[in-house]
Amino acid sequence: MTDRIDAEVHETHITPFSVSMLVGGHRLSGDEPEAKGGHNLAPSPYDYLLAALGECTAMTVRWYARQKDWPLEGVRVSLSYDRQVGHASGKADIYSKTVTIIGEKLTEDQTQKLIEIAAKCPVHKTLTAGVHIDTVAG
Repeated sequence: MTDRIDAEVHETHITPFSVSMLVGGHRLSGDEPEAKGGHNLAPSPYDYLLAALGECTAMTVRWYARQKDWPLEGVRVSLSYDRQVGHASGKADIYSKTVTIIGEKLTEDQTQKLIEIAAKCPVHKTLTAGVHIDTVAG
Protein backbone atom coordinates (compact mmCIF):
# COMPACT_ATOMS: atom_id res chain seq x y z
CA MET A 1 0.00 0.00 0.00
CA THR A 2 1.21 3.47 -0.82
CA ASP A 3 -0.09 6.99 -0.52
CA ARG A 4 2.29 8.20 -3.21
CA ILE A 5 1.91 11.73 -4.51
CA ASP A 6 4.01 13.11 -7.34
CA ALA A 7 4.77 16.74 -8.09
CA GLU A 8 6.76 18.63 -10.70
CA VAL A 9 8.32 22.02 -9.96
CA HIS A 10 10.26 24.18 -12.39
CA GLU A 11 11.55 27.72 -12.48
CA THR A 12 9.56 30.26 -14.48
CA HIS A 13 12.23 32.99 -14.51
CA ILE A 14 9.51 35.63 -14.00
CA THR A 15 11.26 36.61 -10.77
CA PRO A 16 14.53 35.32 -9.30
CA PHE A 17 12.71 32.58 -7.34
CA SER A 18 9.38 32.08 -9.10
CA VAL A 19 8.29 28.52 -9.82
CA SER A 20 5.41 26.69 -11.43
CA MET A 21 4.16 23.54 -9.72
CA LEU A 22 1.95 20.70 -10.86
CA VAL A 23 0.58 18.45 -8.12
CA GLY A 24 -2.58 16.39 -8.02
CA GLY A 25 -3.66 17.81 -11.36
CA HIS A 26 -3.50 21.36 -9.97
CA ARG A 27 -1.18 24.05 -11.24
CA LEU A 28 0.22 26.32 -8.54
CA SER A 29 2.76 29.12 -8.43
CA GLY A 30 5.40 29.93 -5.86
CA ASP A 31 7.70 32.85 -5.10
CA GLU A 32 9.64 34.29 -2.20
CA PRO A 33 8.67 37.50 -0.43
CA GLU A 34 10.52 40.67 -1.38
CA ALA A 35 12.50 40.53 1.88
CA LYS A 36 14.01 37.23 0.70
CA GLY A 37 14.77 38.35 -2.86
CA GLY A 38 11.54 37.43 -4.62
CA HIS A 39 8.70 39.60 -5.84
CA ASN A 40 5.97 38.08 -3.64
CA LEU A 41 3.91 37.10 -6.70
CA ALA A 42 2.72 33.85 -5.10
CA PRO A 43 2.89 32.01 -1.77
CA SER A 44 6.30 30.98 -0.46
CA PRO A 45 7.16 27.38 0.46
CA TYR A 46 6.47 28.12 4.14
CA ASP A 47 3.15 29.75 3.20
CA TYR A 48 2.13 26.51 1.50
CA LEU A 49 3.34 24.42 4.44
CA LEU A 50 1.33 26.52 6.88
CA ALA A 51 -1.75 26.39 4.65
CA ALA A 52 -1.37 22.59 4.33
CA LEU A 53 -1.42 22.25 8.10
CA GLY A 54 -4.57 24.37 8.35
CA GLU A 55 -6.27 22.59 5.46
CA CYS A 56 -5.54 19.18 6.93
CA THR A 57 -6.70 20.26 10.39
CA ALA A 58 -10.05 21.57 9.14
CA MET A 59 -10.64 18.49 6.97
CA THR A 60 -9.77 16.09 9.78
CA VAL A 61 -12.13 17.80 12.21
CA ARG A 62 -14.92 17.74 9.58
CA TRP A 63 -14.23 14.06 8.77
CA TYR A 64 -14.41 13.05 12.44
CA ALA A 65 -17.63 14.99 13.06
CA ARG A 66 -19.21 13.34 9.99
CA GLN A 67 -18.15 9.88 11.19
CA LYS A 68 -19.84 10.55 14.53
CA ASP A 69 -22.83 12.34 12.94
CA TRP A 70 -22.18 15.34 15.20
CA PRO A 71 -23.83 18.69 14.41
CA LEU A 72 -20.65 20.57 13.45
CA GLU A 73 -21.62 23.71 11.56
CA GLY A 74 -18.12 24.84 10.74
CA VAL A 75 -14.47 24.86 11.64
CA ARG A 76 -11.95 27.69 11.30
CA VAL A 77 -8.21 27.34 11.72
CA SER A 78 -5.94 30.35 12.25
CA LEU A 79 -2.23 29.63 12.04
CA SER A 80 1.15 31.23 12.37
CA TYR A 81 4.72 30.15 11.81
CA ASP A 82 7.85 31.68 13.27
CA ARG A 83 11.51 30.78 13.62
CA GLN A 84 12.54 31.37 17.23
CA VAL A 85 15.96 30.66 18.61
CA GLY A 86 15.81 29.56 22.24
CA HIS A 87 12.14 28.51 22.31
CA ALA A 88 11.13 26.52 25.41
CA SER A 89 10.37 23.48 23.24
CA GLY A 90 13.97 23.29 22.10
CA LYS A 91 12.77 23.66 18.50
CA ALA A 92 13.37 26.65 16.26
CA ASP A 93 10.39 26.17 13.91
CA ILE A 94 7.28 27.14 15.87
CA TYR A 95 3.80 26.54 14.48
CA SER A 96 0.73 27.78 16.31
CA LYS A 97 -2.84 26.98 15.40
CA THR A 98 -6.11 28.12 16.89
CA VAL A 99 -9.08 25.92 16.05
CA THR A 100 -12.55 27.41 16.28
CA ILE A 101 -15.36 24.88 16.41
CA ILE A 102 -18.75 26.20 15.32
CA GLY A 103 -21.88 24.31 16.32
CA GLU A 104 -24.51 25.46 18.79
CA LYS A 105 -25.86 21.92 19.18
CA LEU A 106 -22.48 20.37 20.00
CA THR A 107 -21.94 19.34 23.61
CA GLU A 108 -18.89 20.61 25.51
CA ASP A 109 -17.45 17.06 25.38
CA GLN A 110 -17.93 16.90 21.61
CA THR A 111 -16.27 20.29 21.13
CA GLN A 112 -13.33 19.23 23.30
CA LYS A 113 -12.96 15.96 21.38
CA LEU A 114 -12.89 17.86 18.08
CA ILE A 115 -10.09 20.08 19.42
CA GLU A 116 -8.16 16.92 20.36
CA ILE A 117 -8.76 15.50 16.88
CA ALA A 118 -7.40 18.73 15.36
CA ALA A 119 -3.97 17.81 16.73
CA LYS A 120 -4.13 14.42 15.01
CA CYS A 121 -4.40 15.42 11.38
CA PRO A 122 -1.88 13.64 9.13
CA VAL A 123 0.11 16.79 8.29
CA HIS A 124 0.36 17.67 12.00
CA LYS A 125 1.63 14.15 12.69
CA THR A 126 4.15 14.37 9.83
CA LEU A 127 5.52 17.69 11.04
CA THR A 128 5.87 16.53 14.63
CA ALA A 129 7.31 13.08 13.76
CA GLY A 130 9.80 14.24 11.15
CA VAL A 131 10.39 12.79 7.71
CA HIS A 132 13.07 11.14 5.60
CA ILE A 133 13.93 12.82 2.28
CA ASP A 134 15.96 11.11 -0.44
CA THR A 135 17.66 13.55 -2.82
CA VAL A 136 19.17 12.17 -6.04
CA ALA A 137 20.48 13.64 -9.29
CA GLY A 138 18.03 13.67 -12.18
